[in-house]
Amino acid sequence: MEKTYDVPALRRANDILEALADAAKPVRAATLAERTGLSRSTLYLMLETLARMQWIEKRDEGYVIGVGLFELGNAYVRHDALQAAFREGAGAFINTHNEVVQLAVLDGVQVVYVAREDAHRPVRLVSDLGSRLPAHCCALGKALLAGLSDGAVTERLPERLEAVTPRTITRRAALLRELAAIRASGLAVEREEVAEGLACFAAYVGVTPAGKRVAVSTSVPVGRLDARREKQISMGIVQLAAQLRQAL
Repeated sequence: MEKTYDVPALRRANDILEALADAAKPVRAATLAERTGLSRSTLYLMLETLARMQWIEKRDEGYVIGVGLFELGNAYVRHDALQAAFREGAGAFINTHNEVVQLAVLDGVQVVYVAREDAHRPVRLVSDLGSRLPAHCCALGKALLAGLSDGAVTERLPERLEAVTPRTITRRAALLRELAAIRASGLAVEREEVAEGLACFAAYVGVTPAGKRVAVSTSVPVGRLDARREKQISMGIVQLAAQLRQAL
């Protein structure tokens, strides 16, 4: 069995960064101490070091993620050929359909948004870069879960699933039936399971060289959809996924 090694200082720094990343406003040191379990003396030393590296910034009596960490994270985009292909393919999709396009990876039982190209008209979204959603309730997550076997999905998800809206699927058995249909059609569709008034269409792209499962989607207000437009958008997303697959 392969040994794993833990560097406490790195783990503590990661705990701090995750706490800041999850927050919508600056986090006070006292709150960070409570969330991370670090002593005040250790916490302040780490905050000072992270601030010097610009991984965090002091703001309004609290701390936020810093520009230095953004620059490091952006290196992921620069070194990922899929991102370049996504920007090109998403641009063409937007020119045709004028709807937002999103790229996400599967992380456990959640999807993480890694890229987004906005359309020329506004739409209320929950897909800021780096944000997460439960995989069972969004089209992207369903497309990604459909890339797994039923056994793998069963191992990851409990029988009772979290309801995000009244329309969210809350039974694993029902989700498995939907995943079977997605595998057959190549398209995942979700209507108001994440946000009221919003429908999403997604297709599985594949597995990156780094081992990440990736899918692409679009989100459309239900008021902008009819049967003809839904068919066009669905075909467009499936075609975009096939195009991006060539970049893996």
